[in-house]
Amino acid sequence: MNITMTNRQGKTLSVAISGQDNAPVIVFSNSLGTDKGMWQPQVAAFEQKFKVVTYDTRGHGHSDVIEQTTVQNLAEDVIDILNGLNIEKAHFCGISMGGMTALWLGIHHADRFHSITVANSAAKIWTEEGWNARADAVTANGLADLVKTTHTRWFSEQFDYQHDALAQRTIQSLATTPALGYAESCRALAQADLSTQIQQIQIPTLVIAGAFDPVTTVADGIFMQQQIQNSELAVIDASHLSNIEQPELFTQTLSQFIGSIQ
Repeated sequence: MNITMTNRQGKTLSVAISGQDNAPVIVFSNSLGTDKGMWQPQVAAFEQKFKVVTYDTRGHGHSDVIEQTTVQNLAEDVIDILNGLNIEKAHFCGISMGGMTALWLGIHHADRFHSITVANSAAKIWTEEGWNARADAVTANGLADLVKTTHTRWFSEQFDYQHDALAQRTIQSLATTPALGYAESCRALAQADLSTQIQQIQIPTLVIAGAFDPVTTVADGIFMQQQIQNSELAVIDASHLSNIEQPELFTQTLSQFIGSIQ
């Protein structure tokens, strides 16, 4: 079921709900430049035993572009979705930018989550200067140049992304992401540094790193695992979008983690 919901800023978010009505809830959050469709393998696996919620992060997919966005705003959108669906508590899994959202939620809204999974992410991703420069370039020129090279960041050389339907669809989702929505997310990431705050996270946390990820490295994953007391680290032989490159292993890793909590 696809619905639209209104967040606390009066803007529209595109949300999809599937699975079992009275089952535990798991929420998935997409990466920069993608949409909720990137989670197809995980939705198919988890909807047998869970209520599964996916959504287009603001400025992506069919959700509104919202200017002057922060990581706090990204996280508060999740709380607004939970409140709108009358969900008291959920598991949360975010990848890349969605992983940063997971960390913020773990710090500030732990009471709403059984667990968080931080996939292919970091407490501080890249540099402020780099993100702001990319935001300026995308605002001026659009996303075409990024689309041409995105496979080198998202997927490893071992992965035949050209013959994988979901990989191709996900690259296309970058091409259709609103340039302003992408740029606003870049500026949010430029300002986001949770390195000194993640020690506050007390809820069960799974950190997933890609062995070949050039964007958020295994070292970033190790740092988070060392800083978060109740956490574990899994390294998957994949690049940045590990849930697409290694869908079965990603899903198995996440399922085992969640199963150990219930």
